[in-house]
Amino acid sequence: MAIKGSLREASLPDVLQLLAMGQKTGCLSVTDRNNFGYIYFDRGRISYASIVNRRDRLGDTLVKNNVITQRELDAAIDAQATQQRNKRLGEILIEQHILTREELHRYIRVQIEEAVYYLFTWMQGTFSFEADMRPDDHDVLVSINPESLLLEGARRVDEWSLIEKKVPSFDLIFELDSGRLAASESQLTPQQHQLAPLIDGRRDVTALIDMSGLGDFEVGKALYGLATAGFIQRVGKSRPQDDVVREARVEEHRNLGVAFYRTAMFEEATREFRRVVELQDSDVQARFFLSLVSMREGRWSEAVLTLREAAAQPTARPSIFHNLAYALERLGHLDEAREMLHEAIVRGGGDDPRIRTSFGVLALRTGEVEEANASFASARALLGKRLPSPAWFHYASLAAGLAGDLDRALELITEGVKAHPQVAVLGNTLAAVHERRGDFAAAAQAAEAALGDGSTIPQLHKNLGDYFYRALRYEEALDQYQRAIKINPALGDDVYFKLGNIRFKWQEKEQALAYWERSLALNPENEILRTNLELARTQPS
Repeated sequence: MAIKGSLREASLPDVLQLLAMGQKTGCLSVTDRNNFGYIYFDRGRISYASIVNRRDRLGDTLVKNNVITQRELDAAIDAQATQQRNKRLGEILIEQHILTREELHRYIRVQIEEAVYYLFTWMQGTFSFEADMRPDDHDVLVSINPESLLLEGARRVDEWSLIEKKVPSFDLIFELDSGRLAASESQLTPQQHQLAPLIDGRRDVTALIDMSGLGDFEVGKALYGLATAGFIQRVGKSRPQDDVVREARVEEHRNLGVAFYRTAMFEEATREFRRVVELQDSDVQARFFLSLVSMREGRWSEAVLTLREAAAQPTARPSIFHNLAYALERLGHLDEAREMLHEAIVRGGGDDPRIRTSFGVLALRTGEVEEANASFASARALLGKRLPSPAWFHYASLAAGLAGDLDRALELITEGVKAHPQVAVLGNTLAAVHERRGDFAAAAQAAEAALGDGSTIPQLHKNLGDYFYRALRYEEALDQYQRAIKINPALGDDVYFKLGNIRFKWQEKEQALAYWERSLALNPENEILRTNLELARTQPS
């Protein structure tokens, strides 16, 4: 299911209700000018939400609620910056026995709810829902009924429309009229009490949010009240130095690009990463992601060009050369691809199971089956107790089969399907191995199991069609073949040949001829088919 539209035509609450009622799973991406946010759904319930380029204030929230101290937070942030860069702050606090997992989940839930409330205030821009997309493995997930957030979200939208009259942007600087406040008998809210000492005529609203640990909405509401009462006045806007602005813009575009890429919005991702390169020509990460977009869209030559530019930078990482090898392999430049794999190993300072797997794939492409098997064995040894990737299982079983060891091929691909049950390509490989062993019933069962997840792999439909064709179950074969060519019209001449045969058996001569002609167009060297066509044309209808 794909849903796209404008926030002017359909409000975000309406979209959330639609996804909740439909019990949908996937990612809803929302854009508003240069802002980007996303909400993940799991069977109609919100499992995760975040706003790109908006500071993660989990630590501030924990301090504000007296769950941890500021000193404990600072120590965890320091550990994250120097020793544990790949770990989330919450996990570090749990490891340090400062925070319990239950507390982490409770405040992550609050954070996710706040993100959704903030998205409710976006009245223009676009939304896009992509089915079956899931958050990263390291994200802490929750389960929230979207309808439970609608009432509070509507209230905040109404209040934001008022707040924006006094606080239209977060770069505003306010000054506190301390004399007037002292002479007044007005009772300040707890949030206003917390903010008042920080309003010094130098800090902008963003700085006040960061220093107070309060949320955007809380700070905006508190400032609105103070401004309405005349206790604060605008005195200007923050003006960061040019270098700071430039770096902030680079980071903003990079974060947006990564978020767009994660949600399969490739056109938008390309736009953001190109802006990063314009601002900072030496940025390797932006070129890396631009190449990923090119590869996802099958533009291999463009990917090679972009990766060469990235590889020329002194900070190029091994992954640049590994991906460059993959793109070169897809273009058939196998010798150069092998050189790039060697360079990736040199840059990495050691061996890598992923690169060893790629060496095996190259060996298969050049017909060096023994070398391929050795590379796959080496890759698995390097993995230790870690689970091999779906690609490893696919190619390792293929190499075993090409070496004539069908029992080993079956063992490997069966293990792969068990380890990665959602990867339909492995189901297709399992079906092919069963077919090579002559077990056509098992091949059909494997193909049907893989298709049970709604696979769009044309070869799976073709394999299942072949089984039905051999079993003389022509209606089912016809259905699978038609599904296959709908996904990939150039799948192969044999599909159209068999479709023509089925139609001819049913005495549907015109349709049979059309399929055979298409088959001959894909394979003009098929003299048998050419002869059959000529004979069929001369037969009376």
